[in-house]
Amino acid sequence: MTAADPTPLGCPDCGAEYADRWRCECGHPLEFAYRPLPKGPAPDPAAFDTREGLWAFSGFLPVEKHVSLGEGMTPLQEAPEWDAEFKLEYVFPTGSFKDRGATATLSRALELGVEKVVEDSSGNAGAAIATYAARAGVDAEIYVPASVKQSKIRAIEAAGATPVRIEGSRQDVTDACVEEAVGGNAWYASHAWNPAFFAGTATFAFETALQRDWEAPDAVVTPLGHGTLFLGAYRGFRALKEAGWIDEIPRMYGSQAAGYAPIAAELHGDTSGENDIADGIQIRDPVQKDAILDAIDATGGDAIALAEAPVAAELDRLHGAGFYTEPTCAVAPAALSVYREQGDIGAEEDVVVPLTGSGLKA
Repeated sequence: MTAADPTPLGCPDCGAEYADRWRCECGHPLEFAYRPLPKGPAPDPAAFDTREGLWAFSGFLPVEKHVSLGEGMTPLQEAPEWDAEFKLEYVFPTGSFKDRGATATLSRALELGVEKVVEDSSGNAGAAIATYAARAGVDAEIYVPASVKQSKIRAIEAAGATPVRIEGSRQDVTDACVEEAVGGNAWYASHAWNPAFFAGTATFAFETALQRDWEAPDAVVTPLGHGTLFLGAYRGFRALKEAGWIDEIPRMYGSQAAGYAPIAAELHGDTSGENDIADGIQIRDPVQKDAILDAIDATGGDAIALAEAPVAAELDRLHGAGFYTEPTCAVAPAALSVYREQGDIGAEEDVVVPLTGSGLKA
């Protein structure tokens, strides 16, 4: 692949292939038509050069590096109170794991000669796309709910992007953004649809495996809204196994907000309730629902919904232990406790939990 020859996209449902498109004509999300895998055995972890950050794993990536702020290689920190390891995804340049997807998405945009991007986001993805668009010299409009937190609007505006406030539901925001993209006025840099974003979030798995000397954990527990980190991590671990760099893919567990839990509802039935504190994952109809369910099935994982009270308590516990995260992050360690109580994750099993966004953005 060269910058003049970007990787084509393919539909896993109908088999159609495109040079570039944000959605298949059949309506299914697209993926890269092929994904590179490095040849040979896993390199010595102690000798692996990580100076390129997440782009050190370019051998797995279907996008070339064009836009970067030195992102990646976030710390993997022991968390004895949780008997787990926390990957501190909130130390990225814009304060959330969404930078993984943004660096890959804007690099893809430059490969295609894009001059303007649009994205719809409740906050973190919009700030990440705006920031990396600024780095790339690409115009950006970020469609946001009218009620979005001012701290996240400031990040969008500071990068020179234009926030477009939309009244109504989160779906109304998406619909307005899609209308702009479909009209041919901009390229849809969607964290829910764009396969480059998921290629970027797959680097979470590559880094985790490297930091554990190419030994995958038994389980990974993530917040679950659109599934950008959950699904990216699964695909990353799957690629590592296909390359022969790890022996097993970890079980993937998701944590959703009560009242916004379509994956948990599909698996367990009624998930009614409220959880307004986890505003970053309030997604009722995730684009990648089928792929998320497939990942859960393939790994023997699960997804559950949590009400607000245990998440608020977990947030206080995180802050008291020195992990200054935004509220949505707390759903994953809170879910870990539930999974252990249910016997899904054993006391002796290795678990990695990403802490996905900074408390400075709350």
